[in-house]
Amino acid sequence: MHQTLTLFDIMPGKVLGGRFLVQGTSRQGGLSAVFHVRDEQEERDCELQLFPSGLFDDDGESEDFAGSWESWSEVHSPVVARVLGVVDLDGTKALLTERPRGRCLRKLIDEGRRFSAGEVIGIGLDLCGGLSALHGRGLAHGDVKPKTIFLEDTNGHLALMLVDGGVTSGLWAAKHLGEQTALIGTPFYAPIEQFGGTAPDARSDVYNTAAVLFELATGVLPWKGKSFLEVFQAKLAKGVPPMALRAPDVVVPAELEAAIVGGLASDRNLRYPDAIHFGAALADLA
Repeated sequence: MHQTLTLFDIMPGKVLGGRFLVQGTSRQGGLSAVFHVRDEQEERDCELQLFPSGLFDDDGESEDFAGSWESWSEVHSPVVARVLGVVDLDGTKALLTERPRGRCLRKLIDEGRRFSAGEVIGIGLDLCGGLSALHGRGLAHGDVKPKTIFLEDTNGHLALMLVDGGVTSGLWAAKHLGEQTALIGTPFYAPIEQFGGTAPDARSDVYNTAAVLFELATGVLPWKGKSFLEVFQAKLAKGVPPMALRAPDVVVPAELEAAIVGGLASDRNLRYPDAIHFGAALADLA
């Protein structure tokens, strides 16, 4: 009989499955909690993302979810946290991944970190490079936002890593719920089609990334609104608000603004079709 893990079981210093030494909490979302662990079997530091057994109606769904990560384990990019495997901890499914370097981009933004045009272009190129590795395998991250981007600053050289990709879409596929899915992430970075439940794809990843770059370039998001409804209504408007209107005190090169806006079209068929094309537009500015 399976036993659900308790808070006591995942305290720092505890060992899960006779293998993973819990070192601390990394982050928590609506579907999972992520912990820093030491894999004592492989002698490496990793992240362990725990999914409660209640997410799955039966063992078949649980196994299908585990199987959805096989393609992700074949993705090798320095920008995408590598999937190392799925483990079962007394009935609790856990995703074992590479530990990201640096700090969460959301925290850096909230602390007032500002980014130059050159840094925004560099971050955009790295993100597009990592996403291209996913899109080339028919995968979509599905939740690109500052909370899923880690940034390491080494003497002015910025290196980043994407985490938490494919979670909601993997759960949806495991439960055999078709092409429609729940809204992934927060509404601030999601394209309009995802408000209606359309599953994420390369074009939604492009939109997510463009929204992040808009925020890094200006210090604000493209659309006003604090609630789900306010943001949804703002995104229904045709066209993207000019950066000068959203951030009058910030000067952004027109070419950079144009490249970012190209990924923010409400109609996904008018956006860059994938990260390769978005990256090419940014590369022209580097």
